[in-house]
Amino acid sequence: MGEYAGGTTGDSEDAAAGTAESKLAGRFFDAAIGLLQQVRDEDAAQIAAAGAAVAEAVAHGNRLFAFGAGHSSLPAQDVVYRAGGFALMNLLAVPGVVGVDVMPATLGSALERVDGLAGAVLDSSPASAGDVLFIISLSGRNALPVEMAMNARALGLTVVGVTSVAYATETRSRHVSGTYLKDHCDIVLDSKIAVGDAELTHEGIEAPFAPASTVVTSALMQATMAAAAEELVRRGIEPPLLRSGNVDGGHDWNGRVMTEYADRIFYRH
Repeated sequence: MGEYAGGTTGDSEDAAAGTAESKLAGRFFDAAIGLLQQVRDEDAAQIAAAGAAVAEAVAHGNRLFAFGAGHSSLPAQDVVYRAGGFALMNLLAVPGVVGVDVMPATLGSALERVDGLAGAVLDSSPASAGDVLFIISLSGRNALPVEMAMNARALGLTVVGVTSVAYATETRSRHVSGTYLKDHCDIVLDSKIAVGDAELTHEGIEAPFAPASTVVTSALMQATMAAAAEELVRRGIEPPLLRSGNVDGGHDWNGRVMTEYADRIFYRH
């Protein structure tokens, strides 16, 4: 038998299998690229608005936060303490829902449905009026993201929801209000991900597979931060960006930025 995933093959059957796998990989890339093009074209105005909200907060001394539960936490983490990213972006972490390192992993899903948890987290966080909070939830149907948005707006934060609007028409809300994340946001970035988050099907495979939500949502977040940097430059303000610590001078640059904005950076404490 041949070696799996790009190694040598011992017979034509293995070679044919490798070709089939390559076609599926190609189909996933095509699907992801198609979604990226769609959000680029259809979410352009919302991305610009979210970028302007970030720039406004930076310019006026406010703070930036990102929240996501489960795999939706990955795009949130991707913009925190990241080379090429805004030093001011902070993760608003809810214990037990940030990653699959929680044991059992299913606990995170259960906590997303707990009423009142979002309010307790916000009350104990440094977030306050004028700040910007990105709430990332693919379905936007669980109690945690819905209440996070409701409570954040009540506190005077600008809320940017990153979600798939399709869920609001094809699923039932799990919040007592019957509403979704999208209903409680100042700005909504629609990832266009189909319900179920699986781009591929294939003969002989019973379940759909190959989710693209992380790819698309991370792109939406990075595009928004790029728009924010552009707006800050237009205002004559240097964007508070971090550099890679693996390039010469990176640590010195980051030290200067973190010192300048120390009162708005909370992942160092």
